[in-house]
Amino acid sequence: MPAQAILAQFEAAAEGPLSWATEWKRTHGTRLLGTFPMHFPGEMAHAAGCLPLILQEQQDPITVGHGMIYPFYCGYTRSIVDQACKGEFEALDAIMFGDHCVQVLGAADVVRAKLPNTWVHFYQLISSMSDPWSLSRARETFAQLKAGIEEMTGQPLADDAIRSSIRLFNRNRDLLRQLYELRREGRIQFSARQMQLAVKSSMVMDKALHNELLKQLLAQLLSARPSTGSGVRVYLSGHFCQAPKTGILDLIEDCGGIVVDDDLYHGTRFISTDVDEVGDPLTALAQWYLARNLKVPCPTRVDQKADWETYLLGAMERAKAEGMIVLMAKFCEPHMYYYPEIKEAFERRGVPHLLIETEHELNMLEGLRTRVESFLEVVKRRAGAPTRRVA
Repeated sequence: MPAQAILAQFEAAAEGPLSWATEWKRTHGTRLLGTFPMHFPGEMAHAAGCLPLILQEQQDPITVGHGMIYPFYCGYTRSIVDQACKGEFEALDAIMFGDHCVQVLGAADVVRAKLPNTWVHFYQLISSMSDPWSLSRARETFAQLKAGIEEMTGQPLADDAIRSSIRLFNRNRDLLRQLYELRREGRIQFSARQMQLAVKSSMVMDKALHNELLKQLLAQLLSARPSTGSGVRVYLSGHFCQAPKTGILDLIEDCGGIVVDDDLYHGTRFISTDVDEVGDPLTALAQWYLARNLKVPCPTRVDQKADWETYLLGAMERAKAEGMIVLMAKFCEPHMYYYPEIKEAFERRGVPHLLIETEHELNMLEGLRTRVESFLEVVKRRAGAPTRRVA
């Protein structure tokens, strides 16, 4: 299949996740299990014969849901509530969510009230990641999650089935990481928008299908002429639940930036860590949960062995990034709490960065363009780079 056709499939799933999943359910007879970000092990749902679908922020204006949730909640939670109020989750057989912020819990309460006939399950993962009991507590939670999925499907969930799904999901993460590495090295031409669509579609599509498409895409990208573009190497950080607006990604690159890496949820954060494929699968998933916070620290977790600002400085150095753009979802409390530490660490090291606050309703791009152009110009002058824009 041609690369453009593959990317079109990714875009269809990423931009219309509920439509794509509903059609998959119709043609394959598969249960749909919707989940909230950020720490749900989709391997378990897949092993139970379900299609795990990470619920996404939609682009539609928030209308019906306005009266069901506080206006000072983030765009993701307000969008989820709006979709539930409009009946857009009716095709889902179950919804599972964990506790990683107060706003998600508020949204989940509305979802439960609006979908009385849908099986909704809550799981409480330990947020303290480096205590002696963290691993055992995480495993207990995943054991409860397994029992909940068995209750929903009415079938036992075999360890071998979970291991098989773990192998499939690991392969998906590996293929996406290969895309990242090739883009980071400048060996392929792949925009920030295209990378986001590749990752976001993996949150929706059947993993076996997605893996096959990724393999074909990688082969075609590697056979094409390598990238020769020049510009400011930019690192993107933030957005723990929802995908950044593609218009913002396009604008950054239109202004002369080249996005070389990120810690976005719809990016490196989602694919950073694999699960052990041997041994007890629940223990392996618990280890994965703890390990991914060391790979890419999460501000909703507490870990004495990891801090976010140190990680970001190291990640920028590894990616040879010249500046960082922070994308902060408006009213995202975990990000708001941590950002002052990041700002202080970056200013202390003299690393240029730009904070952009995003909202569900699209930011005024022309005003944003001026800020991004000014930031990239400052970075160029610091690096002594030519001031010409990428063609």
